[in-house]
Amino acid sequence: MISLRPLRQLAGAFALAAVGATSLQAQVVWTDWTSTGANAVYGSMAIGSGVNVSYTGPFSFAQLGCGTDYWTPNTYTGPGVPNAPPACDIIELDAGGLKTITFSQAVLNPYISLVSWNGQPSVTFNGPVSVIANGCGYWGCGAMSASGNTITTNGGEVHGTIQLAGSYTQITFTDNSENWHGLTVGAAAVVTPEPSTYVLMATGMIGVFGIARRRRA
Repeated sequence: MISLRPLRQLAGAFALAAVGATSLQAQVVWTDWTSTGANAVYGSMAIGSGVNVSYTGPFSFAQLGCGTDYWTPNTYTGPGVPNAPPACDIIELDAGGLKTITFSQAVLNPYISLVSWNGQPSVTFNGPVSVIANGCGYWGCGAMSASGNTITTNGGEVHGTIQLAGSYTQITFTDNSENWHGLTVGAAAVVTPEPSTYVLMATGMIGVFGIARRRRA
C-alpha cells in the first residue's frame, strides 16, 4: 500500500510557503510630486528603477512636501490598495478642461485618488475604470460609480480611489471648473516572494523526496 504521508508532507510544505507568500501584500506607491511649471506638475514613483510622472493641464496649486492632510479621514483604501496617499502630495484643480498624466514607462493598472470631486457629474477617462473605495473625506460626503470609461458622481463631496485597467503611458480625462478638487496617482509595487519562501519550499520538497526514496530502497 502506498503511503500518503509524503504527499501530506509535501502539501504541508507548500501550505507553509503559501502563508509566507500571501503575507507579502503589494503596497501602492503614490507619486511624490516635487516641482511645478507652466500648467505642469512633476514627480516620480519609486517603482523599479523609478518612474517619472508629469501632470499637464490647468491647476490651482500643487502641494509639494507637507501641508494640510487632505487625505484624512481614510476613505481611500480597498481591494489592492492597503495604504492611502501620503499626507503631503496633492494636485488641486479648479479650471476644467483636458488633463493628462504621463509616465516615463508603462504603468500597469494605475490608481487615482480623488478629493472633493463635486461639480463633476461624470468624468470620462481613456480606459476602463472601476471604483476601489469612496465615502466621506476632508470636505464631506459623496458617492460615485463607474461604467466603462466613465465615473458618475451623486453631486456630493466625492472622495475615494479609482483604478484604470490596463497598461498606460498616459492617462487623460476632462473635468469641469469649480472651486477646487484634488488628485494624486499611484501604482502597485512589484512584490516577489522573499528568499526564505523559496528556501522553505525547496526544503520541504527535498525532505519529502528523500523520505520517498528511502522507502523505495
